[in-house]
Amino acid sequence: MSEKLIYIHPAPVRIWHWIHAAGIVALVLTGFQIRYAEMLGIMPLPDAITLHNYVGFVVIADYFLWLSYYLGTGKIKIYFPDLRTFVPDAIRQAKYYGFGIFKGEPNPHVMTPDNKFNAMQQKAYLGLMFMLLPAQMISGVFLWRVKGYADYVNLLGGIKIIDTIHVILFFFFASFLIAHCYLATLGHTPFAHFKAMFTGYEEHH
Repeated sequence: MSEKLIYIHPAPVRIWHWIHAAGIVALVLTGFQIRYAEMLGIMPLPDAITLHNYVGFVVIADYFLWLSYYLGTGKIKIYFPDLRTFVPDAIRQAKYYGFGIFKGEPNPHVMTPDNKFNAMQQKAYLGLMFMLLPAQMISGVFLWRVKGYADYVNLLGGIKIIDTIHVILFFFFASFLIAHCYLATLGHTPFAHFKAMFTGYEEHH
């Protein structure tokens, strides 16, 4: 079967992706060390806190680079599903993920530079990039300097509320990391999507 290479992931997106990926992995590992300091011995607690804070700010800066790129190029629209076709598209995609893929059926979504994500991905990434990730970053900054942001912390219900939000989202992102890696193996080969995030080219068969 012939193979067609389509340039899907521009260099700025690939650079953002791998910085973000490395940052999330580091935040998850140091987050576990901070949360379960008495059980884990990955690194000393003070070092884990320091590294967690530094990496957190790298991820925040990387997020704004991502946002600037997508807003500046107008590509931000790829994250917003077409409400006219969203429901049937999402149902078709769910059927594919649920059993179609195990029967060897083709993916109903054909990736293009202007239509990168399927309907389910659009909904997931829309919530992830514009709600959950900003909430995690903001709560992290508040926990970093509780006294300095005391007015905002109190306005949102106090330190326990902020900490709870941050921890819940922490476990969500740890779980998402696993799910994301699994879904990335669902290309025509297990490493096709990983390769594309290095080269920029997706292979269509």
